Amino acid sequence: MRFGLALSPQIKVFGAFFVYSFCMGSMFPRLPDIQRAMGVGEGQLGLALVGSAVGTLISLTFAGRIIERIGYRRTLLFAIPLLSMLYALAMWANGPLMFFLLLIPVGLTIGAIEIIINIEADRVEHAVGKRIMSRAHAFWSLGFFSAGMVGALVAQMGVSPQLHLIAMIPVVLVATLVILGQFQPAPHRATSSTDETPRLARPTTAIMLLVGVCLSAMLMEGAGIDWSAIYMRDIFGAEPFWAGFAVAIVAGSQAFARFFADGFVDRLSPVRVARILLCILGIGVVIVFLAPSAWAAYLGFAMIGIGSSALFPLAMSAAAQRTDRPAAINVAALAQFSFTAFLLGPPLLGLIAEHYGIQWTFGVGLPLVALGLATAHVLAPRPVTRTATP
Repeated sequence: MRFGLALSPQIKVFGAFFVYSFCMGSMFPRLPDIQRAMGVGEGQLGLALVGSAVGTLISLTFAGRIIERIGYRRTLLFAIPLLSMLYALAMWANGPLMFFLLLIPVGLTIGAIEIIINIEADRVEHAVGKRIMSRAHAFWSLGFFSAGMVGALVAQMGVSPQLHLIAMIPVVLVATLVILGQFQPAPHRATSSTDETPRLARPTTAIMLLVGVCLSAMLMEGAGIDWSAIYMRDIFGAEPFWAGFAVAIVAGSQAFARFFADGFVDRLSPVRVARILLCILGIGVVIVFLAPSAWAAYLGFAMIGIGSSALFPLAMSAAAQRTDRPAAINVAALAQFSFTAFLLGPPLLGLIAEHYGIQWTFGVGLPLVALGLATAHVLAPRPVTRTATP
């Protein structure tokens, strides 16, 4: 028996990104309340948040074959509602160690969903003959924005994080069945390689340069999601709604930029777009670091969202276009190495915040923006070489 709406393949992809991120984003506006309930500093909270990253890295490395065996449809319809339940369960942690342990299965589920929806977006993009990847990630940001707004309102009403996340379970379940009830995986790319990608792909010098391009975007996006609400509470004494609103600002501005990113890349070039975005990101980091008022901080968060919007997709495209080895290996190397760096972000940023002040959570992004500007040239399209026939 099939449930849900009969939607086009690309709309189903957009819906999957939205529902998944809406489920995932519900926790982050509540981090100030979670931190206060546990009575811990930013360093311990940051270490606890690594639990989901550890689970995701394990899942991205080992879950591919299991998902192929179970099937994309069954995995997706089960995993998204399960993710909502696991987040709700994590809200009952009575300390950072328990929070860390409960977030590991959250990360395992996130990794499985990430594999499916990104492969599906690539296959549908190939099937329909036009770019949808940036718009798919725009819907991810839009889902996070919606979850941020809901979380901010619920926090202002004084609802506990436990009750809030429990209430999200039926919402996510119904949305999954309505939007993805008739989901069927798109066919494999006709030109895709059937060779098995190594679980740990060695990064080359070129891949490391691509990591340098997008590292500031990944860490500042993570800082905006993980620490912006606590920043607004600690620096400006923001009420729960206005603290959670900062999370929504980052995601909302990022969604807006991602809707238009492909067009700008087509009209300009990957290198020019990356440099523009890095400059916007750098200005946003400076504004947040020096913000004299809450509204200035919101402007900085919006610029961080815009600046971080397309740098990682641009780096992934550049990795896939390299000809030194199969595209799948280069993409895997960039994804795995970037995520390993991202894994270290929450505890490092939390420790920096605890010892030097929450502003430095964002201030450390400035040298990384400079690194991105210095390495952006590697995004230039590879020249097509032709051999002349005598």
